[in-house]
Order: sequence, then C-alpha cells, then structure tokens
Amino acid sequence: MSRRKGQNPKVRVGKRADGQKFFFFQYWIDLPGQEERKRQTEVIGPTSQMTKSEAARKKLEFISRLELNSSDYHIPSSRTFADAVSYYREVFAPRMLRASTFSVADGHLKAHLEADWKNIPVEHINIDSVNEWIWKKREQRLSWVTIKNILRTMQRVLSASSKDKKPPFSQSGLAISERDKLQMKIDSRRKVSFSWAQAQQIAEYVGKMDRLGKARREQYATLFLLAAASGLRTSELLALRANDLDFGAGTVRVEESSDQRSAGKIGPCKNVTAYRTVLLRDPEGRRAMQRLKGFLGTSVSSHALVFRSKRGGPLRETYVLNQCLHPAVTALGLKKAGLHAFRRGCNRRWELAGINPAVIRQQMGHTSSAMTARYTGEIPLEQIRIEFSTKFGNKIDILEKMENEVAVQVL
Repeated sequence: MSRRKGQNPKVRVGKRADGQKFFFFQYWIDLPGQEERKRQTEVIGPTSQMTKSEAARKKLEFISRLELNSSDYHIPSSRTFADAVSYYREVFAPRMLRASTFSVADGHLKAHLEADWKNIPVEHINIDSVNEWIWKKREQRLSWVTIKNILRTMQRVLSASSKDKKPPFSQSGLAISERDKLQMKIDSRRKVSFSWAQAQQIAEYVGKMDRLGKARREQYATLFLLAAASGLRTSELLALRANDLDFGAGTVRVEESSDQRSAGKIGPCKNVTAYRTVLLRDPEGRRAMQRLKGFLGTSVSSHALVFRSKRGGPLRETYVLNQCLHPAVTALGLKKAGLHAFRRGCNRRWELAGINPAVIRQQMGHTSSAMTARYTGEIPLEQIRIEFSTKFGNKIDILEKMENEVAVQVL
C-alpha cells in the first residue's frame, strides 16, 4: 500500500471536568492491511504552562518522531512472510514451476527461511534485515553460495505475491566482504573437472570393479565416457533414449530430462537452450559413440532408456555416485566430485581445441557466453604442459638445456 498525504493537524484547546484547559491535537494512524484509518488524540500539556506556539512546536516534534510525513513511510501491511509462502506453495509453484525447481525451493523454505521469517511482516523485509540474517547464517558456517541460493528462493516467494512482482531487496546490496567475494571467485575457478584422460582412467577402473556385476560395470563405464565426450548434464544423460542417438551422423539429441528429485521422473529440459543436438565428431566423441554402440547392441527398443535400472526405469544419480564413481576416483587418487565434473572437463577440452565459443555454448546448452566461460575455470598445470608441448614441441627442452649449459659455464 502506498503512503498517504502528510499530516499537519491544528493545535486545539480542550477543557477538563475540573475546568483546567490544555492543548491537544488529533492525527490519523494506519492499521495493518486496512484502508480505513484510526484517529488518535495526543495531549500536549496545560495552557497555563506553555504558549500556543510552544504547543505547535511540540506537535511537530511528535509527528516527526512518528515519521508520518516521511517519504519512507508506508502503510503497514497485515501480510507476513508466512502468507507469501502459502501463496507460493498453493498457487504460484503448481502453475509456474517444474517439480524439481519447487523441490529445491521448498527445501530452502523448510530448512532455513520459515523458522526465521515466518511471522515477519512483508514490509519489514528489506536489505538491512536480510544482511542481519545472512551473518547469523554465516556464523552457522553456511557458505555464501548456499546463502545466495536460499535468498533467490526468498526473492521469488516475495515477488510472486507482490503487486509489482518485484522482490523487496537486491542481492547486489548484500554485505559480503571483499575477501569473501575474492574467495568465492577462487572457489568457482577451482571446481573439480575431469579431463578426457581422467575419464578413460575412471572407465577402465570401473570395468574391473568386483563389487559390481558385469552389466553394471559396462553401463557405468559407458556413461562416464559419454558424459566426458558430450558435456551433457546428468539429468540429460539419464533421460536419453535409444532413438536419440544417430551413430551414422555422430549426434546425440537432447529432448528430455530426468528429475532426480522425483525418483528420476522423465520430463521437460531445464530451459529452451537445453533442447539441442550435440555433434560428437572429434576423436573423443567418436570413441564414446563407438563404446555406446557396442554397449547397446541391436536388440534394444528405440524408446528404451539408454542408461536404465534393472526394471527399465531411469537410473538414480545417487546410486551411480555411491556405487561406482566416488569409490573409483578415491582409488585413483582423484578429487571427489559428481558427474558434473565430466561436463566441465568437456567444456574446457573444446575451448582448448579452439572451437568457436558460440558453437561450444550451443553444444553445452548454455543460455549465455558468460556461463560457458565460467566452466573453463582454472586449467590444471598438466593440461597447460600438454598445450605448450603441442604448440612448441621439444623447443622448450632445447632451451632449458641451453640455459643449463650456460649456467654451468658461468660457474
């Protein structure tokens, strides 16, 4: 509700039952969630103790303290954060959100937001109150990435039920120290990625894991190689069907996604750019497609899932990680990471190969070039060595040998 016009009530003289006269004035106060206002009377003091001018000055001081005429004044609302959450859950989410998106948001609400904000009036939620809250969460050792994701949920909840559909605060105003901002950027650059060579190592190790049956070993090894060669998201890999593959053209079509928060339910893709056909004609892509063709054989149904459970349903990512990937990378001495690490490694491989950024963006299904650039991250020293060796061959070794010989002569 918008603010009303300013108030400047007249100072009046009243008379008590005992005949004593006094200065007073009347003003209006707004009631939460109501258009009608309530009139209040404020007694300034006896007429015998002050002049009318003094009474008028005290009236102005009183009105100023209430901030009734301030440009920042808003009519108080009866709506609380709990009301906004109720609308979000019952009306907005069922109409506008994918089940997986709502599942993540609902987790944020239950675990972090409702307990702290449930009874807070909506108009009291601003960047100042949010900044107070985030530092309490930091004391609970929540990462900035987690806090910002929680606040995105909070913004969506509040904007969904507001008239202008805008959140009452911007994340650009968060009180994050420069040191923490720098550390977030460093952490983002150092996210784990698996190169093609590492993917091959992992696949080879998986093929020898005694704890898994032969069919499961072959399926997981093929999954990891395809993930590293294609850069597909986990949800896209686990929703692939046999008729999405064209071995002659060397392509993989992405038209569905597996919602891992709904028992792997197959549904629409993440966004419009996720619907794409990925070309795998580089050496790594050809190797992965050859392995995939051998894995599928000729008897599989065209509509069957490529990577499926014993009952033919979609695989669960948690099973893949716990049964296979995490034990494999631990045994190989690699950093522990999820399937997304193959996707980051693929993005980096294509970039180092000199593929046009626009092509990479389309292959990856990214919505912006900034996202594609972010996936490159910090290039491991081993890959830098390989790149230098490719460009300069043994010139580096010759130069190092010459420098060493000069150093020996000087000594």
